[in-house]
Amino acid sequence: MKRLLCIALWAAAPLLAVHRTAAAAIRPTVIELFTSEGCSSCPPAELYTAELARRPDVLALTFHVDYWDHLGWSDRFALPRATQRQRDYAQALHLPSVFTPQTVIDGTASFVGSDRRGIGSALAARREGPPIGLSMGDGEIAIRVPAGQPATPGNILLVAFRRSAVTSIGRGENSGRTIQEVNIVRSLRPLGRWQGRDVEFHLRGDSLPADSTDVAVLIQEDASSAIVGAASMMLRPDLGPYAGPAVPAHAAHSGVPTSAGSDADGCDSPAPPRRGSSNGVQPSRSGPVPRGRRRRGSRRRSDAPGRTARGRAARPTP
Repeated sequence: MKRLLCIALWAAAPLLAVHRTAAAAIRPTVIELFTSEGCSSCPPAELYTAELARRPDVLALTFHVDYWDHLGWSDRFALPRATQRQRDYAQALHLPSVFTPQTVIDGTASFVGSDRRGIGSALAARREGPPIGLSMGDGEIAIRVPAGQPATPGNILLVAFRRSAVTSIGRGENSGRTIQEVNIVRSLRPLGRWQGRDVEFHLRGDSLPADSTDVAVLIQEDASSAIVGAASMMLRPDLGPYAGPAVPAHAAHSGVPTSAGSDADGCDSPAPPRRGSSNGVQPSRSGPVPRGRRRRGSRRRSDAPGRTARGRAARPTP
């Protein structure tokens, strides 16, 4: 009888191991700012995001999109992957368009990036998630996600970012400005799937962009786009200011117009970007608003030339 009991316990051991889950831990709230050095409405949002990045309960990431680069200034930090991520959010959150500056909180709530009251209220709740382990030794980054109980399966994402930079803008809507930027995403890559089981990943630190100073790991659900886990780790000390040339070489003589006009409250009306995005979501400035209402400082892009809501003409893309 004693022997049969031992055999039964031995057979059940793998099942018991599968269901042994780590207790949830307090995690930071993930703030994703979609911005561009060529967007005149973005500096106030960048400033607010820099303030939030200093909070221990916030993981702030700034994604530089590339669809305003034709306005006369090419954003050195712009990534096509950032633009695609913003378009994915527009579909998942049922937004009529992409826009800058946009802040997405934990993958589920969208705000104009300078909306201090709305964003501040959304940060009040405490977040929990699996205790993600991050470590580095001998030039290798180790990532461990313990077993847990996900509502739906999700993806584990690795984000490499640069902690700070200073850029002097020489052309375009922000010409003459010096912009201080924080937590600039330099790469975003999927590591694998998370379905509640313990998983571990290893990668070389030198496989990341050379100007990366930190990494973050996000766990994002498939069905809802909700971020349910987050952690970050410093790779090296801050690299210091990154002040580039006043005018990018390829933009200095491009002949592209710098702007199609600006309205009284400082919200510019740019030339519409080229069409043909992969999911049909088109960009606008400072955020979508409910039909029939307009938020101060907001502007939605018109697909055709003519008069905008403020009465200013938007130039068509050549």
